[in-house]
Amino acid sequence: MQAVTQVRRPTLDDMNLSQGKRARLHRLLYLHGPANGTLMPLPVDQGLEHGPRDFFDNPDSLDPEYEIKIALDGGFSAIVFQVGIAQRYLYKYAGRLPLILKVNGKTEIPSDKAAFSPCIAKVEDAVRLGADAVGYTLYVGSPAQSEDIIQFREVRIEAERYGMPVIVWAYPRGDAIETKGGRDGLYAVDYAARVAAELGADVIKVNVPKRDPEKDKLAPKPYSDLDVDEAEATRMVVKSAGNSLVLFSGGSKVSDEVLIAKARLAMGAGATGLIFGRNVWQRRYDQAMKIARSLREMMAEFSA
Repeated sequence: MQAVTQVRRPTLDDMNLSQGKRARLHRLLYLHGPANGTLMPLPVDQGLEHGPRDFFDNPDSLDPEYEIKIALDGGFSAIVFQVGIAQRYLYKYAGRLPLILKVNGKTEIPSDKAAFSPCIAKVEDAVRLGADAVGYTLYVGSPAQSEDIIQFREVRIEAERYGMPVIVWAYPRGDAIETKGGRDGLYAVDYAARVAAELGADVIKVNVPKRDPEKDKLAPKPYSDLDVDEAEATRMVVKSAGNSLVLFSGGSKVSDEVLIAKARLAMGAGATGLIFGRNVWQRRYDQAMKIARSLREMMAEFSA
């Protein structure tokens, strides 16, 4: 199988968007954030997804005002909140800091074997709160994926009606995924990216695929036979997403050097941007500003 080479980064002209979606994405891509044509939202939905434990490393981060300050001072494209936090904290910053409203979510208390995130907000709430996009978590491969896909269809239809861009957190989950190389394998991440594109995502959030010789052999063919490095695997994921914009996540906190290397790999693979949360706001303010500056400077090399 021939390796995938450099992937061209999609633009708004490629996407056949409604006027409302195009206007909102243009604001995120060109009027806010690190560099023309790139996206760098700051996700802060972990309080629901993981509970308060993610705030232990930096107690200041328990207060949403801390992340808001990081997003404003660090030059982020937007902040990602669940509806309760968005309603209670962002009213003072309306017009200054773009919002991406997560419309579904879950806790980590039940097992992920049948992962499903119910909707806790509507696209109408995003419009009321002045959001520029909505976020939806889709668990590809979960036994509950049929219900998930049906629920997402309603979000997509509502988003089309309101001209609201949809960002899909495309996350492989479930036992079937684990027996085929794991949630971070190329097969799982590549499949999740394609599913999100097929279902109508405007922007797709995925993890950088990891290469593990032992786990990779468990993936279905031809993935089990692929001899590609992490950079080429990441390009494959971007290509599978078609004309949807792709954001790569940072995951749990790592060193500055590892984070910048991951960011450069992602942008070099054709990603539109980065969506790093814990790797930013789990740091103290001065350290967060330092990493944000490094990310902006690096992303400027990939600006449109």
